[in-house]
Amino acid sequence: MIGRPNSPVPDLRVSAPETARLAATVLLAIMMCSASWVFGWPDWVERGLIAVGLTLVAVAGLMALQARVRLRARAMATDLLTGFIEKDASPSFVADDDGFIHARNAAAERRFTDAEKETLAGTLRAVLANPSAVLFRLQSRALTDGAAQEDVITRRGHVRLAVHQMQGGSFLWRVEDIVERASAGRNAESIPIPMMTVGRTGAVLFMNEAARTLIGGRIKSLDRLFVDLPVRSGQINTMSTASGPIQALVVENTRTQGRNELYFLETDEAGSSGSGTSFVDLPVPFLKVAPTGEVLSVNKLALGLLGASNCKDMKLGQLMEGLGRPMSDWLRDTADGLAPNKSEFLRLSRRDKEVFVQVTLSRAVEDGVTVLIAVLNDATELKTLEAQFVQSQKMQAIGQLAGGVAHDFNNLLTAISGHCDLLLLRHDQGDQDFGDLIQIHENANRAAALVSQLLAFSRKQTLLPEVLDLRDTLSDLTHLLNRLVGEKVTLTLSHDPVMRSIRADKRQLEQVLMNLVVNARDAMPQGGEIRIETEVVSLDRPIERNRATVPSGDWVTVKVQDEGIGIDPDKVQKVFEPFYTTKRTGEGTGLGLSTAYGIIKQTGGYIFVDSIKGSGTEFTLYFPVHQANATASKSAGPKIEAVVPKHGEGVVLLVEDEAPVRAFASRALRLRGYTVLEAESAEDALRTLEDPGLSVDVFVTDVVMPGMDGPSWVREALKTRPDTRVVFVSGYAEGAFGESEPNVPNSVFLPKPFSLNQLTETVHDQLN
Repeated sequence: MIGRPNSPVPDLRVSAPETARLAATVLLAIMMCSASWVFGWPDWVERGLIAVGLTLVAVAGLMALQARVRLRARAMATDLLTGFIEKDASPSFVADDDGFIHARNAAAERRFTDAEKETLAGTLRAVLANPSAVLFRLQSRALTDGAAQEDVITRRGHVRLAVHQMQGGSFLWRVEDIVERASAGRNAESIPIPMMTVGRTGAVLFMNEAARTLIGGRIKSLDRLFVDLPVRSGQINTMSTASGPIQALVVENTRTQGRNELYFLETDEAGSSGSGTSFVDLPVPFLKVAPTGEVLSVNKLALGLLGASNCKDMKLGQLMEGLGRPMSDWLRDTADGLAPNKSEFLRLSRRDKEVFVQVTLSRAVEDGVTVLIAVLNDATELKTLEAQFVQSQKMQAIGQLAGGVAHDFNNLLTAISGHCDLLLLRHDQGDQDFGDLIQIHENANRAAALVSQLLAFSRKQTLLPEVLDLRDTLSDLTHLLNRLVGEKVTLTLSHDPVMRSIRADKRQLEQVLMNLVVNARDAMPQGGEIRIETEVVSLDRPIERNRATVPSGDWVTVKVQDEGIGIDPDKVQKVFEPFYTTKRTGEGTGLGLSTAYGIIKQTGGYIFVDSIKGSGTEFTLYFPVHQANATASKSAGPKIEAVVPKHGEGVVLLVEDEAPVRAFASRALRLRGYTVLEAESAEDALRTLEDPGLSVDVFVTDVVMPGMDGPSWVREALKTRPDTRVVFVSGYAEGAFGESEPNVPNSVFLPKPFSLNQLTETVHDQLN
């Protein structure tokens, strides 16, 4: 309820002082007017007294009018509070320009129950030492700007006082208690070091959980905690806790608005040597750094985290990196109190492994000299999770990019190579232009292979799997591999005598093996031996390696071993990332191993790497054993040859949104004698099929088109023409359509770019 305590409705009466002043003025005016009649004074005196009395009557009228205006202001304030701030959790007041309170909300009643009620200055005297000065300053700014606010540090905490000017000359005041949170954006509750924020008068404004645990509860002032004041920063101080006196190292960090931060760590008598500052045995990694960057002292835990035996004559920039700006600027700004006291994530300059730390840098004063205290927290696991997330996002982006490039590029290559095929039909080898056309055709095929490699690491390429015996595959590849490794390197092959077959794309598998052998050769600049071993293994239980699980069952493994320089432990897990390479600029693109990874995973296998720095590297490939069809081939009987339609016997409905591709495909099919109906969209194709007298034998359609896609319109058309055959063509790889993946009976997939013969043979096969 808004109003005064214990009042069911707001008090809109004129205040007692106002009533007394108004009554005194009226009484004085009556006395002046009647004095001349009572005492019989001369006329000129009588007229003067009457004039004074009338003047007092006018003054009384003005006072009454002013009281009336105040009553209206109180009524307006009450209406405002009822509709606006009645439920506000912070104390709110409406007062006139003299500071008299017209109304207050329920929060104000609860907060200021024992304070004076008439004026705002008297009410706020419970929290502010000199409220009149603060109120005058804020009200003057509100008269100019319409609103003002100011944060005030008191012994009871941090208070924010805000004022807004209202119509009618009144002011809305709001008193908000600000809970001390993390200092300068840092989450102080999560810091494992006991710390507290102290006001100018020694009042404790904030304590984190570690400080409350060490001291045994909350305290209100420093004199309750320290035996001797003032606090000696950078030295051992005696502290009084619930469990008795303790010795603690205290570091003071000076902040703005009269607040200081105190960090303290309990220590023992051995570590407290008078005014000495020893960090050696502190339970948190600490570094003491000069503003110029020199490391002054390091404790044991910090040395272990840094992976160093000592940090003598070293600077902070030599121990860690990755700030994004010069380390000297960060240190200088912190020493000058200009840098925000927030944590920074940096990478330690360690060669044995990758370690990230969260560094909290604070300013302290020791014997009048400014020093910086760096608190380290191991953030390697956090940065690892962040790196994994970034890696997944990067792979997703690269996959989308590769798919989009492949689609558009394959459409261009289809038009280029297709029209080149049409020109080759009109030129024989004796023509002058035949050689030029062959060059165009071969380079278009090379471009298509480049797109296929681009799609490999994103696992969106079209594979042509077949049953392979790795011994035969490696035997066919041995001559090429020997030419690749050169004279300094020896290539040795070792096969399991009982080999099992696998099902994979032979061309892609050869690319993987060549890439691994070339990398092994480059790792041995002085020469050595590369061993390729194949083996059939049976796993009784799953194998878990590098966050991957190889299921139990029969597998064929291929190991490629070298005696090269090896890979650093912190770089082993990055070798399969696209564009990551340990070679010098110009010697590698970083796509080789990522391509191999994509091919192996798309085949259903796994690839792992083991490396010892200076001793060599071993890549292990797992391929699932191919399970032959259980149904034995029946004895050959008399073969009945089916009647195969000839080229040109059939009607083809060609649906393609790319005009150059559609022009080439229609000409190619007409050259083979087919009747071709063209449509540039799925909607046009469905309108063409509305004619019931039209007979169509084969649909040749692009998969991804504006509007309705290929599989969708084909399913709709097959409802009335269920026996029609389908050829899907696309610049994307088969299986890369997501929910739109063709699942249509009597359909085949033809990837772009395709040649004239591939298109016509595919259509011919569908008519069989």
